[in-house]
Amino acid sequence: MTWKPHATVAAIIEREGKFLIVEEDIKGEIVYNQPAGHLDPEENLIEAVIRETREETAWLFTPTALVGIYLWPQPNTQRTFLRFAFCGTCSDFDAEQRLDVGILRALWLSKDELLNSKKLRSPMVMQNIDDYLAGQRYPLDILSTVDFGK
Repeated sequence: MTWKPHATVAAIIEREGKFLIVEEDIKGEIVYNQPAGHLDPEENLIEAVIRETREETAWLFTPTALVGIYLWPQPNTQRTFLRFAFCGTCSDFDAEQRLDVGILRALWLSKDELLNSKKLRSPMVMQNIDDYLAGQRYPLDILSTVDFGK
């Protein structure tokens, strides 16, 4: 069997000391996460984080920097996640848009509210916020998509 980490993206969006978070139902457990999801075929990392944020929150995300790349071997499973976390801004909220399957709602929470909730989907949620708050930023042009077909 070939080991393959799950390539994912996440958006870190802060407004007035609060972060855009999704409340989601994962197999009957209600948890908090950044807007996040898997990279789809035929899309690059930036396209993926914009799409996932729109699908899960109804906000249009504009990434401004890469905060970090995180490898998380999920305990008690054979799954490993490779997360690319971006920070940026959001605009163009679509109040009529239905949210992605499993997403209960999008909300704005402070770091303390997240910590006190004890409902984080993974340790990457707080690690992403801590790195963001510490000022960790990498330019988006650090990312490249190599297309051999063109």
